Amino acid sequence: MKLVSYLFNDQDRLAMYVDGLLYDLEELHPDLPQSMGMFLHYWEDAYPMALQAEKMVKEGKVAKTRGFEYSKAHVLAPVPNPPSCRDGYAFRQHVAAARRNRKVPMIEEFDQYPIIYFTNHNSIQGPGDVVCMPDHFEKLDFELEAAIVICKAGRNIRAEHADQYIGGLMIMNDMSARRLQMEEMLLNLGPCKGKDFSTVIGPWLVTLDELEQYEIPAKEGHVGKSWNLRMQCRVNGVQVSDGNVGDMDWTFAEIIERASYGVNLHPGDVIGSGTVGTGCFLELNGTGKLNDPNYQEQWLKEGDVVEMEIDGLGILSNTMVRDEDGFSILAQKKNLKSAN
Repeated sequence: MKLVSYLFNDQDRLAMYVDGLLYDLEELHPDLPQSMGMFLHYWEDAYPMALQAEKMVKEGKVAKTRGFEYSKAHVLAPVPNPPSCRDGYAFRQHVAAARRNRKVPMIEEFDQYPIIYFTNHNSIQGPGDVVCMPDHFEKLDFELEAAIVICKAGRNIRAEHADQYIGGLMIMNDMSARRLQMEEMLLNLGPCKGKDFSTVIGPWLVTLDELEQYEIPAKEGHVGKSWNLRMQCRVNGVQVSDGNVGDMDWTFAEIIERASYGVNLHPGDVIGSGTVGTGCFLELNGTGKLNDPNYQEQWLKEGDVVEMEIDGLGILSNTMVRDEDGFSILAQKKNLKSAN
């Protein structure tokens, strides 16, 4: 089942996507929640009811006239207002390549436990324009990821049981302003301003029933569901990234176990996988320069269209747009020199 949040009368509404049409859930059944937030909070009752409604739509028992064109809807992030957003670091290929490009050894702790960081849940957005300040265009980057949403509350969740807390999968673009990020992290804190302006998820939430055909075993020594889902990113129509959700070394179940240790997870919490191998310009530029000293770095520019595609999860498209405000925090840096 594909669940889409869209804007109607200045409120987010929830619909299911079937063959190019959206069917408002509340219109299909008065007991179905009208927003993704409510749907996730009442998951145990709402999910099976929605599956039954989807079956009726697909069997032609619901008139197509009750649907409306997806292409004409104002589509939002599938989870428009998550209570939190965490991001993981689950792909060894990406981590190893990034460290190799910096000429530092692979960190052995990567294979001991998964890690996560919090990003700005109030900057979650869906398809469409990504509005960037001037400093964001200083080495502006995409990051190709998958993400999950938590569908029921839990604490100290064991990985063996964690998949039942996953409401579904989405594409995630963890936007990054690399100059801001790199400068901040020299102080061993962050990322903050290099990340907090936009995190894109969408175009819809795909529930796990629809992904059963893609399931594969987790990697040796790991537990939890894994999926054979090809991941691609195109910039202005040119493919730049190619990976697979199945390449995750740490499963979402194991990331949930770590995230919920001593902490309550809530319905609507979003958790990203971390960047897939080849899934950002930072890695691609480093690899290119390692192989060719004359390699020309690539970064996103104003007007660029970033299109991410994951098998079974759809296509997520965003255009980079410059904010009208020309303010720069990079220009405000102090330059204190010791007196002679």
